[in-house]
Amino acid sequence: MALTNRDLVELTEWRRKLHRQPEISNEEEKTAKEVVSFLADTAPDKVLTGLGGHGVAAVYDSGQGGPTVLFRSELDALPIEELSGVEHSSQVPGKSHMCGHDGHTAILAALGRQFGRDRPARGRVVLMFQPAEETGNGAAGVVADPRFGEIAPDFAFSLHNLPGVPFGEARLKAGTVNCASRGVRIVLEGKTAHSSMPETGISPMPALSELMPALPALARGTFTDEDFGMVTVTHARMGEAVFGIAPGYAEVWATLRTRRDERMSEQVDAAEALAGRIAAKHGLSARFDYHEIFVASVNAPDAVAHLNRALDQEGVARSEETLPMRASEDFGIFGHNAKSAMFFLGAGERHPSLHNPDYDFPDDLIPIGSKIFMRAARNLLG
Repeated sequence: MALTNRDLVELTEWRRKLHRQPEISNEEEKTAKEVVSFLADTAPDKVLTGLGGHGVAAVYDSGQGGPTVLFRSELDALPIEELSGVEHSSQVPGKSHMCGHDGHTAILAALGRQFGRDRPARGRVVLMFQPAEETGNGAAGVVADPRFGEIAPDFAFSLHNLPGVPFGEARLKAGTVNCASRGVRIVLEGKTAHSSMPETGISPMPALSELMPALPALARGTFTDEDFGMVTVTHARMGEAVFGIAPGYAEVWATLRTRRDERMSEQVDAAEALAGRIAAKHGLSARFDYHEIFVASVNAPDAVAHLNRALDQEGVARSEETLPMRASEDFGIFGHNAKSAMFFLGAGERHPSLHNPDYDFPDDLIPIGSKIFMRAARNLLG
């Protein structure tokens, strides 16, 4: 079950290669090809490419009956200029792996190395390299792909590194671990006018100034409540950047967040009703569209039990501290048809935060993450 020293050197070098050439969500074509090439020596029994965009699934099949166990990582980087100063910094201006998906991908590649040498005794292992996690459409695209039926898992596991948690410690619990969220764009339309005669038009300015504080006021409860709801205004614009035109158009962008998927529809209805009332009050029309839709990530007790056993066997400290998290994660959709669980692996209490420009994935997490996954796989499949 162990990786060799050479494996660790090569996996680290490869992780840094991915780090230097990041691709953002829905653009991961070269990264996907890198994965296929790197795994070629492990001779997977099946490789599916182009899943839900640029997703790659590598299958290691025992040839015997048994469950299908999927392990998932993400391929995409972020539109952030890197300021880490590391030797392997991003070579692509304005794009970087500031969430550690390059490291998660290396952890799955480590599993590929081991299963290439020693197939499971029963069932199948699927290594799922998923695109577009950051925008929320990647997992949904993978699951909606007709070919996903060829690898439909009984169990699905994932991990995410987590700065602020002691290095190498795990955070895991049953139930919700990541919130549901979605972005709403509210468009307010009136009528432009000459700026010297604003009374001849219908400006969205009064509605905009009323709506922006009213949206966050839709929040419900505290984060510890199952009915928790939160609205965060993230962007607003009105009219054009000129002095001669009184505006007739405005947009407000907001993120809706709940702990439970069932609460999201209530949050959506409340936001639309609020915006509609304010728009009508000021003689405007209102329309809505939605983006970056994440379902809640809910850990199944059976899947959590397998991860807890693996953590104990590998001597990895664990707790439920910091969970659930307000942040969203699109792994949750894999749990709609499989017993799924995600755990979080400490990157260090003083490590730069995720999405910060000075972040870099700690390479020493590669052997820790892979041994936890490997132990869980062997416990399930032999």
